[in-house]
Amino acid sequence: MKTSESYLPEGSYMVQPAVRQAFSTLGALRQAQDEGRILEAVAQRCTAAHDLLFDLGIAQGILPRVSCALGIEQGDTREIAILSRVGKPTCFIVTDIDESTDPPTAWLSRTIVQQKAQDRMLDSLRPGDVIPARVTHLEPFGAFVDVGCGVPSLIGIENLSVSRICHPSDRLTVGQSILAAVRTVEPENRRISLTHRELLGTWAQNAALFSVGETVRGVVRSIEPYGVFIELTPNLSGLAEPRADLHPGMAVSVYIKSILPQRMKVKLTVIDVLAPYDAPTPPRYFITEGHIDEWVYTPACCDKKPVKHRRAAIKKKNETVTFILHFPLFLFFIVRLRTCPA
Repeated sequence: MKTSESYLPEGSYMVQPAVRQAFSTLGALRQAQDEGRILEAVAQRCTAAHDLLFDLGIAQGILPRVSCALGIEQGDTREIAILSRVGKPTCFIVTDIDESTDPPTAWLSRTIVQQKAQDRMLDSLRPGDVIPARVTHLEPFGAFVDVGCGVPSLIGIENLSVSRICHPSDRLTVGQSILAAVRTVEPENRRISLTHRELLGTWAQNAALFSVGETVRGVVRSIEPYGVFIELTPNLSGLAEPRADLHPGMAVSVYIKSILPQRMKVKLTVIDVLAPYDAPTPPRYFITEGHIDEWVYTPACCDKKPVKHRRAAIKKKNETVTFILHFPLFLFFIVRLRTCPA
């Protein structure tokens, strides 16, 4: 897995011995300041002036409003980005220590860390790189994630999985640690976008997890006049005959009648309706590190020829790197036809 030299999602630093040691004495804190070491603590309070306050044990920490997040000083980032840090791990560096107060006051900056992290990512990441991320919040159009020191990125809902979902909460939860692949890098806009489904396996890899004659759990994803699409894994769905008592999001048990790689189909029979899932099942990754140059979802023996579904590229320093994904054309139309309940 590629990471950008120590720039990890927030929540990753507090467990590091070097971070805990920095809060043991004022001398250790000063050493961390001199080294520019990334530290982390839970924000305890946000003042009326939108400064964040921390209890560092041997000192009180103050993170001034303009140093809380990139874009705050310029007005590009909303104030909720500061308010929402209360009660959450927040990374920073120490910029100054005032020992004249009781307890001593450590002045902190998060924006310096974020600027360095963003610069490193924009310079080093390429489409197809696999990186760690942490889900920060979910919107109908996608999942926002922290790719390092609070630097945000977006995974569009269409890139979370091959199986279509109605909302990102069907797939992920806030605070969840995940993996993602870089989809685009835009240095001019200082933006990185991600994709997730390529890490969840091809049709053949997912189909190999099941056997004909088994009865397994699934989730109803869409109802069509000709049948019910039931998700077996985020990247594998099967088709069952229509039933009036089913609706999208319902958990069911299904009997696997056939698995047809040549036609890329799984035929199912619904056995029973199950209690709803408490939370999305954690993703099973088939790719956990390195770089993806090309990803073909379709089985090699499939009668349908794969087509180029999406292309993402970065142009920088007279170099073009292309990340190519292949999907069968008929699957694209199926995804477009499916609908979610209002």
